[in-house]
Amino acid sequence: MAELVEYLLKLIVDFPEKLIVKKIEKEDVIVLQITADPADLGKIIGKQGRVIKSIRTVINAATIKEKILPKINIKVLMTIPMVVDQAWY
Repeated sequence: MAELVEYLLKLIVDFPEKLIVKKIEKEDVIVLQITADPADLGKIIGKQGRVIKSIRTVINAATIKEKILPKINIKVLMTIPMVVDQAWY
Protein backbone atom coordinates (compact mmCIF):
# COMPACT_ATOMS: atom_id res chain seq x y z
CA MET A 1 0.00 0.00 0.00
CA ALA A 2 2.77 2.46 0.89
CA GLU A 3 4.63 1.42 -2.25
CA LEU A 4 1.57 2.21 -4.38
CA VAL A 5 1.22 5.69 -2.86
CA GLU A 6 4.93 6.34 -3.27
CA TYR A 7 4.84 5.21 -6.92
CA LEU A 8 1.85 7.43 -7.73
CA LEU A 9 3.29 10.49 -6.00
CA LYS A 10 6.75 10.14 -7.55
CA LEU A 11 5.11 10.52 -10.95
CA ILE A 12 3.58 13.84 -9.86
CA VAL A 13 6.20 15.67 -7.77
CA ASP A 14 9.20 17.70 -8.94
CA PHE A 15 11.56 16.33 -6.27
CA PRO A 16 10.91 12.56 -6.09
CA GLU A 17 14.18 11.98 -4.24
CA LYS A 18 12.84 13.93 -1.25
CA LEU A 19 9.55 12.01 -1.13
CA ILE A 20 9.18 9.59 1.79
CA VAL A 21 6.11 7.45 2.44
CA LYS A 22 6.18 5.81 5.86
CA LYS A 23 3.68 3.15 6.93
CA ILE A 24 2.68 3.19 10.60
CA GLU A 25 0.49 0.31 11.75
CA LYS A 26 -1.80 0.64 14.74
CA GLU A 27 -4.54 -1.77 15.89
CA ASP A 28 -7.01 -1.60 12.98
CA VAL A 29 -5.71 1.62 11.42
CA ILE A 30 -2.83 2.08 9.02
CA VAL A 31 -1.37 5.56 8.78
CA LEU A 32 0.59 6.50 5.68
CA GLN A 33 2.79 9.46 6.49
CA ILE A 34 3.94 11.40 3.43
CA THR A 35 6.95 13.68 3.78
CA ALA A 36 7.82 15.85 0.80
CA ASP A 37 9.54 19.02 -0.31
CA PRO A 38 7.52 22.19 0.37
CA ALA A 39 7.48 22.97 -3.35
CA ASP A 40 5.63 19.69 -4.01
CA LEU A 41 2.88 20.20 -1.45
CA GLY A 42 0.50 21.81 -3.93
CA LYS A 43 1.01 19.01 -6.43
CA ILE A 44 0.34 16.33 -3.82
CA ILE A 45 -2.85 17.98 -2.60
CA GLY A 46 -4.04 19.24 -5.99
CA LYS A 47 -6.73 21.79 -6.74
CA GLN A 48 -9.35 21.61 -3.99
CA GLY A 49 -7.69 18.41 -2.73
CA ARG A 50 -8.54 16.36 -5.81
CA VAL A 51 -5.21 14.52 -6.08
CA ILE A 52 -5.02 13.44 -2.44
CA LYS A 53 -8.71 12.51 -2.46
CA SER A 54 -8.10 10.31 -5.50
CA ILE A 55 -5.16 8.62 -3.80
CA ARG A 56 -7.30 8.04 -0.69
CA THR A 57 -10.00 6.47 -2.88
CA VAL A 58 -7.49 4.09 -4.48
CA ILE A 59 -6.10 3.11 -1.07
CA ASN A 60 -9.60 2.57 0.36
CA ALA A 61 -10.45 0.32 -2.59
CA ALA A 62 -7.21 -1.63 -2.15
CA THR A 63 -7.88 -2.31 1.54
CA ILE A 64 -11.62 -3.01 1.45
CA LYS A 65 -11.19 -6.79 1.83
CA GLU A 66 -8.71 -6.43 4.67
CA LYS A 67 -11.19 -4.40 6.76
CA ILE A 68 -8.49 -1.92 7.61
CA LEU A 69 -9.06 1.81 7.85
CA PRO A 70 -6.22 3.59 6.07
CA LYS A 71 -5.38 7.22 6.86
CA ILE A 72 -3.01 9.51 5.02
CA ASN A 73 -1.07 12.28 6.75
CA ILE A 74 1.08 14.79 4.89
CA LYS A 75 4.19 16.39 6.36
CA VAL A 76 6.34 19.02 4.70
CA LEU A 77 10.12 18.92 4.87
CA MET A 78 11.07 22.11 6.61
CA THR A 79 14.00 23.68 4.88
CA ILE A 80 15.66 26.42 6.87
CA PRO A 81 17.06 29.09 4.59
CA MET A 82 20.65 29.84 5.37
CA VAL A 83 21.43 33.53 5.48
CA VAL A 84 25.06 34.35 5.05
CA ASP A 85 26.32 37.78 5.92
CA GLN A 86 28.86 38.79 3.31
CA ALA A 87 30.70 40.92 5.86
CA TRP A 88 32.18 37.71 7.32
CA TYR A 89 34.07 36.83 4.16
